[in-house]
Amino acid sequence: MESLVYDELDKRLLQALEIDGRAPFSRIGAVLGVSDQTVARRYRRLTSEAGLRIVAVRDPVRLGLDHWVLRLRCAPEASEAITAALARRPDTAWIALSSGGTEVVLQTRPRSRLEHDELVFGKLPRTPQILDIRAHQVLHRFYGGPVGWLHKFGRLNEDERVGLRPVYEPCDDALLTAADEPLVAALEADGRATYPELQRATGRSESAVKRRLAALLASGALFIDMEYSAEGFGLVSGAWLTITAAPHALDTVGRALATHPEIAYAAATTGPANLVAVCVTRGSAHLYEYLSRSLGGLEGVQHVETSPMQRRVKQLTYQGRM
Repeated sequence: MESLVYDELDKRLLQALEIDGRAPFSRIGAVLGVSDQTVARRYRRLTSEAGLRIVAVRDPVRLGLDHWVLRLRCAPEASEAITAALARRPDTAWIALSSGGTEVVLQTRPRSRLEHDELVFGKLPRTPQILDIRAHQVLHRFYGGPVGWLHKFGRLNEDERVGLRPVYEPCDDALLTAADEPLVAALEADGRATYPELQRATGRSESAVKRRLAALLASGALFIDMEYSAEGFGLVSGAWLTITAAPHALDTVGRALATHPEIAYAAATTGPANLVAVCVTRGSAHLYEYLSRSLGGLEGVQHVETSPMQRRVKQLTYQGRM
């Protein structure tokens, strides 16, 4: 896809949607100082040209589910087929090709222990073109998930953010039940589905749908997220970072990573290294500057392995983009 250059209004709209992906265009327009028709027109353009999608995501951290980072070394001729097959699975959340296309990096999003074991101990080891599997359990998420990335770029001021931030009644019930599955599935397909559409998908009354969705969002079991191409920001290079920090500095380094604008995701994991991160930069010179200064300057960092991403195959959804 050709690089799309977003203007300031596009960037402000994306951050508004990051704060509340289900916000009516009228409320977004009022905060941004434009008409709802302008918001709708820009939204449609970003959807068609930049791959913008708003979807609901189950938060494994809030739901108490284990999730993993897998690194698969593949035969070069098989990597794309393996990646496409993994991307179609509902228990994978983020997938990229790295290391010259010979390594697949992915996060799992299993909804049960059985689903995780079927993938990691069943399906993948039986695939002959996968030469090596490294599995790292995520122990603590420092950045990512429901925490938006665009706020680091400060397109909206605090008053604007407050005007967009949804307000829910407190709810500690983060359990998803079988009765929630039709609602969650509809929102995983379209996070901006209207209440009448959700009513039809679930067979429940509109008021019941509103109450249950508000409860799930308030509890954190579910959050609304978005995916889009970051090329219009000039951020065209991604890299997977595997970081070893001294044990006493693990939390300090992880919290510092969470503040860096280049970091879209950071977590502590099991394995030989104890931190992983996704770094997004303007190119190789920017990546070098980040590694040598921002990351290299953190006390306690002992080793960094950098794997440039050739292609992101799946972020939240998979649409056959290879």
